[in-house]
Amino acid sequence: MAPNETDDTTTAGEVEEPRAGRRRAARYIVPVTVMGVAAATIGLVPALADSGDPDLPDITAAQLIEKIAQSDVERLSGTVKITTDLGLPDLGGLESGMLSGATGGEDGEGGSSADPSGRLTELASGTHTLRVAADGPDRQKLSLLENAAEYSLIHNGKDVWGYDSASNEVYHATVDEADAAEHSEQRPPATPKDFAEEALKAVDDTTSVKVDGTAQVAGRDAYRLVVEPKQSGSTVGAISIAVDHETGMPLKFTLTPAGGGSAVVDVGFTKVSFDRPDASTFQFTPPKGAKVTEDTEQDRAHGGFGGKPERGPKAEEDLAKGFDGLRMLGEGWNTVATFDTGTGAGLPTEEAGGDLGGFLGSLGDQVKGDFGKGTVFSTRLVNALITEDGKVYVGTVTKDALVKAAEAGK
Repeated sequence: MAPNETDDTTTAGEVEEPRAGRRRAARYIVPVTVMGVAAATIGLVPALADSGDPDLPDITAAQLIEKIAQSDVERLSGTVKITTDLGLPDLGGLESGMLSGATGGEDGEGGSSADPSGRLTELASGTHTLRVAADGPDRQKLSLLENAAEYSLIHNGKDVWGYDSASNEVYHATVDEADAAEHSEQRPPATPKDFAEEALKAVDDTTSVKVDGTAQVAGRDAYRLVVEPKQSGSTVGAISIAVDHETGMPLKFTLTPAGGGSAVVDVGFTKVSFDRPDASTFQFTPPKGAKVTEDTEQDRAHGGFGGKPERGPKAEEDLAKGFDGLRMLGEGWNTVATFDTGTGAGLPTEEAGGDLGGFLGSLGDQVKGDFGKGTVFSTRLVNALITEDGKVYVGTVTKDALVKAAEAGK
């Protein structure tokens, strides 16, 4: 039986509404962090199994949201599949080279191929299989399975280890409780639970939330919660969350675009157990002959994994220069974030920038309006407009809606 009821559709009036600023920020963060999901410590997912719809008691959307909020699962292990398809252009490996150089990877200086800041960016596109385990806030492990190799990231108490079996390189950092807590608060959502919580922060009167039947994920009975924009102009079609019937933990998160086609992000378990993992799961000793790179205070000052980014006057000044007056335009799912790069100029033209200017221009669409001229760069979910005077507009809205927002926010 599919537990559909007449009051399954709900809005903010039926669910405890977060503060307006937090909700608007969440609306912007949820889709954008799909692009940066790899930066997190754990990324979890599968497709819903074709094993029939389980017969579960009726439940309203408000009750199911409350069930998610009350879920207190801290111990688990399992296998996860994550697929991300933003529809980005194929740059022929250029992006991998830039990421490697930026993080000091194989071709960089002083870096390590085991540094998670570089390795986990692989999750931002394509399909990947992971093994995950957690035992409370102090012990987690993620292993990215590759062809004839494996990358593991392990947090065990004060120690954080990264190990790349292909290069036999090890990354090591130590964190205190304050560092670990701050890192946990700042990291982008990556598990189905993380994504679900961020998505539900965005619920307001412009949102439809309903229970849409049941499903099985990783052999467990689950309710299917669907979140959809009521507004036109958003690139978000629907968000589907499979919620475990017993624990209330989200087992799967799927975001489909308004333009149709495959999911932009599909995160879920293929196997899962809520038993406590063996303690040996989180123990790690560098293999013989492995190159070990220790995290340093300098790494931490620049926001390295496990450390706190520098927040001195110089860092604040640089941040202000890069993001001048971040503002939110519009409302609901049509919210657009805008800031000034402070450069007074947009992308280099083909005349001024040569081949680079021509290449960057070819990746976007030229537009004009009351704001002047600019270039729109599009994915299947996020669109960004860079104007000729250096202003940036970003949102999960269509190109036309983005241009209108830029004109209104001029």
